[in-house]
Amino acid sequence: MADWAVPELGGKTLLEHADTPAFDWLARNGRNGLLKTVADGFHPGSEVANSSILGYDQHLVYEGRGPLEAASIGVELDDDDFALRCNLICLDGDLLKNHSCGRLETEEGDVLIKYLEEKLGNDRVHFYTGVQYRHLLVIKGGNKHIHCTPPHDVPLQPWRDHMLYAECPEAEETAQLLTELILKSQELLSVHPLNIQRVQNGQDPANCIWPWGGGYRPKMEPLTTTYPAIKTGSVITAVDLIRGIGRYAGLRVIDVPGATGLFDTNFEGKAQAALDALKVDDFVYLHVEASDEAGHDGSVPLKLQTITDLDHRLVQPILDGLNALDGESGLAEPVAIALLPDHPTPCKLRTHTNEPIPFCIWYPGIEADSVQSFGENAAKEGACGTLEGDGFIKEFMR
Repeated sequence: MADWAVPELGGKTLLEHADTPAFDWLARNGRNGLLKTVADGFHPGSEVANSSILGYDQHLVYEGRGPLEAASIGVELDDDDFALRCNLICLDGDLLKNHSCGRLETEEGDVLIKYLEEKLGNDRVHFYTGVQYRHLLVIKGGNKHIHCTPPHDVPLQPWRDHMLYAECPEAEETAQLLTELILKSQELLSVHPLNIQRVQNGQDPANCIWPWGGGYRPKMEPLTTTYPAIKTGSVITAVDLIRGIGRYAGLRVIDVPGATGLFDTNFEGKAQAALDALKVDDFVYLHVEASDEAGHDGSVPLKLQTITDLDHRLVQPILDGLNALDGESGLAEPVAIALLPDHPTPCKLRTHTNEPIPFCIWYPGIEADSVQSFGENAAKEGACGTLEGDGFIKEFMR
């Protein structure tokens, strides 16, 4: 949700401009601050930001998105498995047109990934279907010291300028293998009947793979081990990598019908799933991707819509539902709520940045600070100041 000031919005950020009475209620009645979710030296990816929010030290656990995708879809990794996020992307001549093939459906992605597994898979190389355009590539015995550019960082730029390369001599063979897979995928996908049909329908073809975010199985302690107050927990998301973080963190994954990861996601269903989970779980991590994707699209109107929907259709129903449950004695104890983005995705830039994000924490009886609305600038005046590392999760657990 976080963004930069937008001139056409009177110099306000999208959070500051949007109609967000539920967000503002939490900020006004809670305590606010800023959180540095991206440690120095790390790329501002969602895998870094979300696991940092949960208190994980990136210097100890960071292995990229690939292993998180594997955990999400139930692929068990051996110690020598190099797992990479494998986007199906759209190339337009020399340009990387977009990182998502214009919103590829999971059923379409499954057809193409199974086709690539049939044509390019072997004892060492395997492709696995994920969600929409987000899939998994596993290289047995691969070297992880590969520099890969996230495709959402370079929209409309020459794709050859951003091809992966080895960061050390030992990784040269892995880099060469991945490069061959990328080029062969272009030949195979460009003539696949599904892509031919997509072009005829005026849709972007999924005509290339783009492996990135590779690593080995991370060593993450479950939250139940770190925080005794969490005996059971759950994660609600439409995004594979967040599912993967949740699994490694010891959380059960709750799937919500109609959760898409886009602006048309089932906000109400996610809110109800969270309320239901709070009846049995000590901790619920509820993640919504819609604003991030709108930022990648560079669409201020669409991102404003997602923020309003998050407020009206997700947070307010949760607040209303908690009041109802409390009245029905449906909860064992009062619920604490934290509201925050994981990282900014400025519409102007169309990719992630590493600035600290605003957060607020509320629970019944908390001593509120002076902040009156939820936003990037207002949070600077919050009583919590600027936190980093595991400072936020410790404050929340406290």
